[in-house]
Amino acid sequence: MKEAENEIYGLCEGETIRNVYLCKGKRSAETRNGKPYDNLILQDKTGTLDGKVWDPNSQGIADYDEKDFIEVFGDVINYNGNLQLNIRQIRKAEEGEYNPADYMPTTDKSVDGMYEELTAYIRQISNKYLRQVLEFYYIKDEAFIKKFKAHSAAKTVHHGFSGGLLEHTLSVTRMCDYFATSYSILNRDLLLSSAILHDIGKVKELSDFPDNDYTDEGQLLGHIVIGAQMVHDLAKEIPDFPEKLENQVIHCILAHHGKLEYGSPKKPALIEALALNFADNTDAKMETFIEALAEESRQSGEWKGYNKLFETNIRPTSHLGEKD
Repeated sequence: MKEAENEIYGLCEGETIRNVYLCKGKRSAETRNGKPYDNLILQDKTGTLDGKVWDPNSQGIADYDEKDFIEVFGDVINYNGNLQLNIRQIRKAEEGEYNPADYMPTTDKSVDGMYEELTAYIRQISNKYLRQVLEFYYIKDEAFIKKFKAHSAAKTVHHGFSGGLLEHTLSVTRMCDYFATSYSILNRDLLLSSAILHDIGKVKELSDFPDNDYTDEGQLLGHIVIGAQMVHDLAKEIPDFPEKLENQVIHCILAHHGKLEYGSPKKPALIEALALNFADNTDAKMETFIEALAEESRQSGEWKGYNKLFETNIRPTSHLGEKD
């Protein structure tokens, strides 16, 4: 029996485990025969695992709630190509038995290193109005900085881990810097400023870990509108901030998803908005594919099966010299 390793990513079919996990989700349901059972989502810093409590009223299942840290005892099985834990016992863990930081998925990159690189881009902005907006949030506002560094970029799909918002923002900014160097028509200050600000609303759209769920403001407005409001409100506090410049940077934020059906209230009407959309979409898609390969890496065989997001079967690239 495997005990106390708390690494979901390393679990294998056929193991019997007793580990402490964060109960990220709990939902009661019934089988086709009307028998009650519970669906759980268990989480640690390496990922999530579906859990099933087929007899929730048995003596081995203690009282617990969603967001509790629980010790589970059960068997790891393969169900429709995905690992699942059939849980026989549950005990609510006590403080001191776990470190909450061990149960948050976290970027594998240096947060301080990424933030230093991002602020280096800010120091390159020559437009004094855009630079004031960037410096207010990313240099002076300590509460925002702390939140931004620890925040995820999404509840699911891509960069859904602590530090994910910073990692995604930096990747988008790097690509926009490349675009500005390659295409002289682009206004570099506007493009890079928009890249750094494009997902700023996510610090209010999503709650902090371990919840990492949509806030009421996030549900009603969404990060695009929230981000546009944050920039608008700050611009009004900066003396003589040009209205045309404010409209252009806000347009880039509003249009960065590219299409109305993807959540943008405006399609790109500026070439900088188009470049930002390409950079945002590229990084999101690349990270989604990377995470899909990592999630499926525990499955046997080279091909990892059908991926709903990409609407195709996927597999990792073969190394040079390997047989096809």
